[in-house]
Parts: sequence; structure tokens; C-alpha cells
Amino acid sequence: RMIDIKKIDSSEPYLLFIDFYNKALEAQQKVVEAIAISSYDKTSNEVESRHVNLKYIVGEEWVFFTNYNSPKAKQFKMHDQITALFFWNSINIQIRIKAKINKSNKALSDEHYFARSDKKNALANSSNQSSIIESYEKVVENYEKTLNEKSILKFRPNYWGGFSFKPYYFEF
Repeated sequence: RMIDIKKIDSSEPYLLFIDFYNKALEAQQKVVEAIAISSYDKTSNEVESRHVNLKYIVGEEWVFFTNYNSPKAKQFKMHDQITALFFWNSINIQIRIKAKINKSNKALSDEHYFARSDKKNALANSSNQSSIIESYEKVVENYEKTLNEKSILKFRPNYWGGFSFKPYYFEF
């Protein structure tokens, strides 16, 4: 997997990021697109982190996709500042980013959704991300039911789509 870089800002931190990204690819970095995102939850007054897969860089916009009902999505809505962290052990580099985050536009979310496989979209449609589950078997049953119901997969669910962040700070 790789990050789809459609175009990138030509300022120095972006060019330095691309240089390190290319070096990580050359060094065969596994999961080069993995990025740790930290956000603030005003309700619990805690900072939380999780890994996501960065899918696109378009100009100054960095994009990943998730369930809009997930805890992280709710935190982004409460507090639009995040930190993002890449660590590429193959080249021993860490890149820390501070950014403002918001929902991506619907057209980008649709484009990405419809370019994915039915299996991935069945996961997006059937998952109640971060919710308590009855059993693993029930999760599998719900996934298989969704995968076999092709009419469900013709539409991107409103609760799934992209988040875009625009970095304002880089640390290499």
C-alpha cells in the first residue's frame, strides 16, 4: 500500500516529507501509510490516539476514511485540532504533524468508496465501529448479509467518509 499523492504543496516541509516518504518506500517500509492520529475528547478531558491509513495527499489536504459515528469522529467535531505521527523504522525517521481536521467533501468520499472492493464496502456498511458487540459470530453474520445484499453497496452510507487535515506544523 502507498499514499496516493495527487499533488502536493511545494513548500519546504512538504518536499522534505516527500523525500523521506520516497526513502521509506525504497527501504520497503511496511505499512508506510499508517499514521497515528491523536485527538482531544472534551467530554472525558482526555487525549486519545489510534492508527489510521492515510489514503491521499491533495495539495495541502491529507485524507483518511472512517465511520463518522466513531469516537474519533466525535472528538474531531468537538475539537478540530489533531496531531499526526508517522514512524518509519526502515529509515529511522519520525514525522510529527499538527493540523486542523474536518470532514472531507462528499464527492471525495464517494469517489474513494466506489473505487473500493465490495468486501471493503461491506465492512464499512456493516461495522458499528467501537460499539459493544454481541459476538464475533454476529459480526461475521452481519458482514456476510451486507456483502450479499448488493443493493446496499450501491450507496455510500452517510455515516462513512473521509476526514481531511491541513498541517500547520511539521517536526522531523
